Amino acid sequence: MNPQAHQATVHLTEVDGIPALFAYATGPMRAGLVFRVGVADETLARAGVTHLVEHLALHRQGLPDYHFNGATKAAFTHFHVEGAEHEVAAYLQGVCASLTDLPMDRLETEKEILRTEESRREDPQLPLWRYGAQGYGLVSYPEWGVPGLRPDDVRHWAHTRFTRGNAVLWVAGERLPAGLSLKLPAGERRPMPAVTSALPAAPAYFSAGRGGVLLDCVVTDTAASRLYAGVLERELSRALRQEGGYSYTAATDHTSRRDGFALVTAFADALPAKQDAVLGGFVDVLAALQAGRIAQSDLETVRTRADGRLTGPDAALRRLPGAAEDLLAGRPPRTPDELRSELWAVTAGQLHAVAGEAARTALLQVPAGHSADWAGYRAAPTSSPYAVTGRRFASVGGAAPDLVIGDEGVSLTAAAKDGTQEAATVLYRSCAAVLSWPDGGRRLIGTDGITVDVEPGPYGVDAHTMAAVDVAVPPAAVVRLPPRQQPSGPRAAAARAGGESPGRPAPAAARRTGRQTATLVVSGLLGACFAFLALAVTVFGGDDPETGTGEWIALAGFLWGITALLAWPAIRVLRRTRRS
Repeated sequence: MNPQAHQATVHLTEVDGIPALFAYATGPMRAGLVFRVGVADETLARAGVTHLVEHLALHRQGLPDYHFNGATKAAFTHFHVEGAEHEVAAYLQGVCASLTDLPMDRLETEKEILRTEESRREDPQLPLWRYGAQGYGLVSYPEWGVPGLRPDDVRHWAHTRFTRGNAVLWVAGERLPAGLSLKLPAGERRPMPAVTSALPAAPAYFSAGRGGVLLDCVVTDTAASRLYAGVLERELSRALRQEGGYSYTAATDHTSRRDGFALVTAFADALPAKQDAVLGGFVDVLAALQAGRIAQSDLETVRTRADGRLTGPDAALRRLPGAAEDLLAGRPPRTPDELRSELWAVTAGQLHAVAGEAARTALLQVPAGHSADWAGYRAAPTSSPYAVTGRRFASVGGAAPDLVIGDEGVSLTAAAKDGTQEAATVLYRSCAAVLSWPDGGRRLIGTDGITVDVEPGPYGVDAHTMAAVDVAVPPAAVVRLPPRQQPSGPRAAAARAGGESPGRPAPAAARRTGRQTATLVVSGLLGACFAFLALAVTVFGGDDPETGTGEWIALAGFLWGITALLAWPAIRVLRRTRRS
């Protein structure tokens, strides 16, 4: 047998009732245990339970010499290891033993570790806008469910999801580990998460962030769509970096959703002064590919690189984790010959068809303050098509939208610029989570991602009405949070009441960072000093007999210019905070 072909072959076998994928490889043994459970299987109110199980399962591994880790993804959870044969066997058996009997004495400690990990993580926004506050959209949200999870909750999740029937093993080495035994509870294979939608129409866009343009689009999972992602990256790099000099990074990715579809994502960074140019160039590249302007040379370059990944010495190893996910999703592994045959059959016409599919499902994130309606993209909805009927509460001072509390749900309503009424509505029956604070405040988050804050103080909502809201929401959706720090005064009350207009906010509450606060303080103090000097020179400088009129005007203009430069950073921080 050809050694290269032998190494590229993936064999399907079984260990203790668990399907196992094996590929011959030299060097350290590498292996993984993959389960068909992830964030998209959770609810927003219990988000984080899978991640918590993963952490608990790894605790007993300690600090060995070999490398191991775990990863919780949208639809799958991975435990992987690299080391000597006996080390790999010990790790896999240890993970299974921990999943069967989780170390609950570590529960609160691991919860704190997850909080620390979350503080460093920047959650992506695109899934929220595409899928809403459920399913695949949950990766956009904090792990709000972790603090309230009880030992029985965690055990039940582990015993029903981390089972023999819901797992696949993969191993890359000279043989399967000798004496390997994987003891897991019996259980059924879990179906793939339901695909939800919060987009009534596409292509669509929303404004968020301080710089750069992001895109995702849902396409059929084929070799053509994988090559399309590569050609798109080359075109973006050529147009935005090499020719325009607008971006430093232009990159794409193709991620299989394992349900017959894949997500093609693209990103291009931009300085504030270049955001218009990057957005325009980005849209132009997408339009050119949609029109069929695809260079055969780009296709061949991308295809050759993809073929190299399929024929390289580590080709089988690279495919094993994805092949395990495919098997869990009911998609049998494919041979290298099948993959290469499909790859080399792709034509420029097929890439053109993928570009059209991508255009029909595109979701674009543009920098705050920008839009893409000029390019044919519709604004993703930030409001609801209707408001509930019920008791209306006006905010203190009338600076915030009116709050309506009815039998079916709650709404915030405000007059739009065109004179119509905008509304943000969350129905009790479609409530993904209710954030509950000890001071009486409630935040209702609908499955479509729309958020409504119900604040008794700023709106004067009586205790009886608040109790009616608490009774109406699903008990399983309630997330009890610790006391919060709140500003005081009428303006703060209006802000807590919901802001200037209804809308779909970012998943986590907007916070001004320490750096932004320092910028405000320093810029504000220096700006005030120079403003005082500029005002003094402007008012009294002309009366100085030793100063000519021209010198007086120049000095005053110089001081006012310095004042404006110092004030600008503070203005930018305030604008960004408001947009968040």
